[in-house]
Amino acid sequence: MQKTDQEKDVQILEKHFIDLSRAAYQRDIITYSDFLNLNEQNMLHMLPKDRLYTRVVSFGGFSLAERQMAAFIPEALYLRCGKKDLTPEEIEYPFSLLKIAPLNRKFAEELSHRDYLGAMLNLGITRAKTGDILCRKEDALVFVHRDMTPLMIDELTRVRHTSVRVSEIFLPDFHYTPEYEEIRGTVASVRLDSLLALAFSSSRSKLTGLIEGAKVYVNGKLVTSNGYEPKEGDIVSVRGMGKFRYEGAGARTRKNRISVVLKRYA
Repeated sequence: MQKTDQEKDVQILEKHFIDLSRAAYQRDIITYSDFLNLNEQNMLHMLPKDRLYTRVVSFGGFSLAERQMAAFIPEALYLRCGKKDLTPEEIEYPFSLLKIAPLNRKFAEELSHRDYLGAMLNLGITRAKTGDILCRKEDALVFVHRDMTPLMIDELTRVRHTSVRVSEIFLPDFHYTPEYEEIRGTVASVRLDSLLALAFSSSRSKLTGLIEGAKVYVNGKLVTSNGYEPKEGDIVSVRGMGKFRYEGAGARTRKNRISVVLKRYA
């Protein structure tokens, strides 16, 4: 029964994507999805191209954003612009960037991703209307659907026991460089399970279930093979654990193991 329900949910989401693409084509405008998680993005990318009427470009506010909106762009728009590609500014994704900061830093609690998300959900804002939440030492940045901006600014006044103020940040002024930890080590082979074990300091056997359980994505696409070999520069995301970039392989050691470098993002 559960599998049938999941298949039905997939079919509903695929139909939604097709409807958005058809509307963009027929009305000659850009249409947008809500924020999509990794699994939903994978469903979109796996749709056969002949089932869509337009191109699709996803973006979440910065290059490594995990939650992204999809824009369905009719070919005629590219022709009118005389361009092969459009920038995010030209696509005009309907989201805002907001800063949530304590009114008094002296009495502010140490707040987590879960705290900020919970405060937004308590306002009645669904997860589909919120993008990535970037927690910083003294505040947090959050991407939200533009329709939710007035509600956030007017009504979000407290996160846990901390009084906060919400303000909008001009998106073109936003520049984000994620913090990362460089990890160097050796692996028997450059397989996905080996790299996961190195990145998250665990055994391959424990992480095999994550891959087979459809929780591992490479460049936003679901990978279910333990033996998959990432390429240099690939971004590997694990739901509930984090993400890392595979920087590449070096020389072999005396024990015939391969030296590799990863960047695990904070």
